[in-house]
Amino acid sequence: MHCSPLLRVISLVSTYAAIAAAQDPAQLMQSPEIKAALEAAKRNEAHFIDEQVRICEIPAPPFKEQVRAEEMARLFKQLGLDNVRIDKAGNVIGTRPGAAARPNLVMSAHLDTVFPEGTDVKVKREGTLLKGPGIGDDCRGLVTMLGVIRALKEANLKTQGTITFVADTGEEGLGDLRGTKNLFNDSLKGQIDKFISIDGTGLSVTNVGVGSYRYRVTFKGPGGHSFGAFGMANPIQAMGRAIAKIDAFEVPTNPKTTFNVGRVGGGTSVNAIPFEGWMEVDMRSSDKNSLEAVNTKFKAAVQEAVQEENRRWNNRGPVTVSPELVGLRPAGSTPPDSAIIQTTIAASKIFGFDGRLREGSTDSNVPMNLDIPAVTIGGGGMGTGAHSLNEAFDTKDSYLGTQRALVLAVSLAR
Repeated sequence: MHCSPLLRVISLVSTYAAIAAAQDPAQLMQSPEIKAALEAAKRNEAHFIDEQVRICEIPAPPFKEQVRAEEMARLFKQLGLDNVRIDKAGNVIGTRPGAAARPNLVMSAHLDTVFPEGTDVKVKREGTLLKGPGIGDDCRGLVTMLGVIRALKEANLKTQGTITFVADTGEEGLGDLRGTKNLFNDSLKGQIDKFISIDGTGLSVTNVGVGSYRYRVTFKGPGGHSFGAFGMANPIQAMGRAIAKIDAFEVPTNPKTTFNVGRVGGGTSVNAIPFEGWMEVDMRSSDKNSLEAVNTKFKAAVQEAVQEENRRWNNRGPVTVSPELVGLRPAGSTPPDSAIIQTTIAASKIFGFDGRLREGSTDSNVPMNLDIPAVTIGGGGMGTGAHSLNEAFDTKDSYLGTQRALVLAVSLAR
């Protein structure tokens, strides 16, 4: 016999009694205000599915999130948040005061998508399925956050601590987490006690932040005619040597550590020694030491490749190299036995979470690296094709994601 999530909440009170009462989500379910908020979240879901579509049809390509940010600021004000503003990094910030200013829990979702300017962002509906670039990542996160705000308001639920809601910039690609970095280094510096990122779909829980180094490496030389100037060092050949060295790296499988040469370019003609070649390189690991080790290998490989190319041609028209760091995502993790993860697991199991903790690269990387309690959760529903033009979101039972986020927010804002 199927029972509603609300009834399951009541029945699971004893199951989670081992968790400290101050952060026990199941104990909260005895509160009429929580029940009212959960009912509001479910009741409002159809409205927020419409909002998910509408917001997603506002383009937010990399570094150009302003129009979507302005709409989120309008919605924050409409929902009654205090001190709504857009900071210098483009983050939209609004506060829902609690009985006390601290602890201050930040709940965030990111504004930007991976899709370049000019991408068709029209969303198509097929039954419960929504299809459109960014519909799950992270339009779902944005409306889950809005759903939490409205449900809290309609239930007139006062949290013990304060919740600060943020729609942040620069989570994707070369955005390099610039929005979240600015929160911790400037806009909310010293004011964040706990952090939740809502990113993507489902009921996932991510407690490990995969860090990365990203470089654009430019090799330069004088160039010349492929026949007449033959014997000069060649920037693209130096780059090829570097790529071969990178390909030979031995890296650990646990913790998983990776490297990738993702893009290359340069040269002007088949019959010209190029004056420039470039490559973009990505290296990742959830372990700080492993990430630093592969970064050290990479820098040495690039220099050795240039030296070998120049020796090969007796330093005639020597090649130089300039590695430019274009992305640095700090690695970090929140221990599985920490209060925030145990609370997240308890709240999530109420709504059907499978219990598996995950790793990924999200806004939570920043606080995790700073040892500030942080977790990333999905926004409910089911997503497929993230980062592709075929991205889709199934809205079936998606309200469970909003309810989970709501219970978690109230549990942690105290």
